[in-house]
Amino acid sequence: MDNRIHFFSQIDVIPKKIESEKLGIRGRQANEFAELGFPILPGFILDTDIASGLKVAEVKKDIKSLLDKCAGIVGKKYGDAENPMLVKVVISSNLVVTNYPTLHNFGLAKTTIKGFANWVGKDFAAHEVLFLVRGMLKIEERIKELEDNTKALEEITGVLRSLDDALGIHGPSNELASEKKAKVVKVVPKSAEDYMEDYAKYFPKGFFDSAEEQLLLTLSEISRMFQMDDQNDNDTALMIAPMVYGNYGKDSCSGDFFSRNVVTGDNKLQGKFFRGKFNEIGASGQDISKVGDKHLKELQKIARILEDKFKEIRQVRFTIEKDKLWLIEQRQVAQKSTQSDIRLLLDLAKRKVVNNAYVVKSIEPLRLNEILHPIIDPDSVKGFKSWKGGIAGAPGAAIGRVYFTTDSLLEAKKLAIQKGEDSRCILVAESSFAEDVKAIEVSTGVLTAEGGYSAHASVVARQYGKVSLVAPDLKIKGKKASLGSFAFSEGDYITLQVPFYGESMVYSGTATLIEPDPEESGLLDFIAISKTFIKKFNVRCNADTPRDAALALSFGADGVGLCRTEHMFFKAERINVFREMLLSTNPKERQKALDKLQVMQREDFYGIMKAMAGKEVTIRLLDSPLHEFMPHNDDETAGLIAHMQKSKKVKISKAEIAASVEALHEFNPMLGHRGCRIAVSYPEIYAMQIRAIFEAAYKLRSEGVDAQPEIMVPIVMNASELKLIAYGKKIEGNNYVGIVDIEEELRKSKKAKPVEYSIGTMIELPAAALGAGEIAKYGRFFSFGTNDLTQTTLGISRDDFTAFMPDYTLFDLIVGNPFSTLDSRVKELIALATERGRLTRPDLVCGLCGEHGANPANVRFCMEAGLNYVSCSPYSVPIALLAVAQAELEKAGA
Repeated sequence: MDNRIHFFSQIDVIPKKIESEKLGIRGRQANEFAELGFPILPGFILDTDIASGLKVAEVKKDIKSLLDKCAGIVGKKYGDAENPMLVKVVISSNLVVTNYPTLHNFGLAKTTIKGFANWVGKDFAAHEVLFLVRGMLKIEERIKELEDNTKALEEITGVLRSLDDALGIHGPSNELASEKKAKVVKVVPKSAEDYMEDYAKYFPKGFFDSAEEQLLLTLSEISRMFQMDDQNDNDTALMIAPMVYGNYGKDSCSGDFFSRNVVTGDNKLQGKFFRGKFNEIGASGQDISKVGDKHLKELQKIARILEDKFKEIRQVRFTIEKDKLWLIEQRQVAQKSTQSDIRLLLDLAKRKVVNNAYVVKSIEPLRLNEILHPIIDPDSVKGFKSWKGGIAGAPGAAIGRVYFTTDSLLEAKKLAIQKGEDSRCILVAESSFAEDVKAIEVSTGVLTAEGGYSAHASVVARQYGKVSLVAPDLKIKGKKASLGSFAFSEGDYITLQVPFYGESMVYSGTATLIEPDPEESGLLDFIAISKTFIKKFNVRCNADTPRDAALALSFGADGVGLCRTEHMFFKAERINVFREMLLSTNPKERQKALDKLQVMQREDFYGIMKAMAGKEVTIRLLDSPLHEFMPHNDDETAGLIAHMQKSKKVKISKAEIAASVEALHEFNPMLGHRGCRIAVSYPEIYAMQIRAIFEAAYKLRSEGVDAQPEIMVPIVMNASELKLIAYGKKIEGNNYVGIVDIEEELRKSKKAKPVEYSIGTMIELPAAALGAGEIAKYGRFFSFGTNDLTQTTLGISRDDFTAFMPDYTLFDLIVGNPFSTLDSRVKELIALATERGRLTRPDLVCGLCGEHGANPANVRFCMEAGLNYVSCSPYSVPIALLAVAQAELEKAGA
């Protein structure tokens, strides 16, 4: 036997001393099957040392001997007139992508065609001849092209085109797809014998006369093609193996399956088989579980071995011919869910196939977005009108009736609940504002025209686990909206599909959703494993409600890094109380309204700190400009008038409200009267919030719950602001009562021991970063608000930058989205502020609480810069935790 020819089977493995490169990709894959002891079809490989310069006469005896060896295993003989074994010739290159054709059904000759047809039927036999012809014509086409024989090339190309039409093959396709399409068996106009006569003229003389000569002539033609091709570097092998058919007599079928469910990750085979069929085209399949106990057990064992070897879900194609199982192919799975990968990894770890470090390193952090949100069943949206595009603000899938204002959405939802109807709603607006938070909170999703990933709607949607899509094409006119040619009206159902990767979609109508289950999906176990690799660096959550805090805690959060207190005032029963406070004409009236708000705030803080018992809860005092709380339309104005009448027995006119709104109006509110600046002008507002925090903390203390509030003062620009708000000041007869004084007064009134708390600030202005050394004298922690720090450093509005960002990207004026990945100048300010702050206060705690906190690249920077934690929305906590764990593993490995 020529030592350049290698046989393989279920029990014959090509020795490791043979260089794997000599076998080509397909040859190596076949040998992998052999190494696993799987029921594979036997075959042999003419390696790269012999294939390109093949002298058929020299290997004729070897080929016949090896074909006989294959025949002994499969139970059919090559060239037999009654029960012929057919073979495929696989051109096994070492290149991943090649243009070599599918070469099947060799052995179909005038002497064997009747015997083959007796097993599979005349029509199928004729189709197999056509498929054999097509493969060989592809070889002849390439030869004529290399010979520069234009006339012959045009003729063969024309014949191939008509042949592809007859077989139903259209456009470029891979080998497997071509094979499947060609096997759609229909009534053919001619017999197999007629086709042999028609096409014989295109091949070497005697091609269809005998099976033996046919194979030898084929190998000669392929070798001739190799020798003529300048691009062939003698790195291509030839593999010859028998073929089996799922329609070859009794007890035959074909099928394919995944080693487990590719959506849920359930450890059960997922696939179908087709009784008495070559493949699934045009056939009605049955679930793989019904293939029969004997074969099902074989396939389950194969699936387990493949998963253990490749450590991933695999797809397997098989054929059962006359009750004997043969594996045809196994490969990677392109379309599979993150959940299925996680459950597989957890199974592998449980069986000690991999260790926990392998599990953690195997999942890209941002993929966890998929597992935290519902996904659309793709079959449910077939035929739906749709629009594609936009910017993903918060990933997931959402269904609901669309409403164009917060009021119309809330009213529609209320009526639907009263009537017991579907109450799912989606807010559709050009942009969203603080007062729209309550609509986003109760909706399934939000679709806006302005902004991007860091726009208000996107940030709030991520906070509440809702779906957000920003579509610049969105146009709203009255009660109608459009996205290009895709139009819908208020009250219509739409479905949003916002994947983290790939393009977003808006569909008309209602799709079917597959809802996430963190426990069932394996996410919670995965998080627990990830946390075992985390040392000092923590992940906190941005949470404004006890529900958010509890959810984040279940996802592994180590405290609250940002509680936005302004969000608490927009609830329906609170907003008009807040407006009543703003409309008050004297301090006494204002205090009455604040007393009502204090009770509400106390309950909020109580619930959040109770949920986070024993962990730090950073509460940011009021940050939003006051004008955002005032009415923005006639309905809100009417509601405020009714509230004032009921609450204070005071009649107030639209004109008075309008005047108040105008008085609070600012031209540039982002840099205007907000944050600590409100505290200087209206100290009673911050005083109310501070009392609410400590009342909640002392109440929890009395119940034996460890409350650890951290009070954060926003948008400071110098140390004097923080010093004033923290410690108070007496000047010219005025007395500003600070946080420390309020806590001390409350503690004395309760005759209680001190609650542990700390005062800090949000660094969100370049001036504050540069002055961090002075500011650290009065604050025990810094929290970097990178949304505003990015805006104030770059001078770019996060809600408006998408208008010009495409142009900037086109000319490479800015790299990436600075509201997703931290800009280098912003990073420099964070590192500088941390360093300067710790020179003053070595134990200064530093964290990042902007929306950048969930980006793995930003997480790594924060760890390298010496920060103590990042904080992000509850649904982003697992992503950040995984990023931290992977960074720790990488560091340990280095």
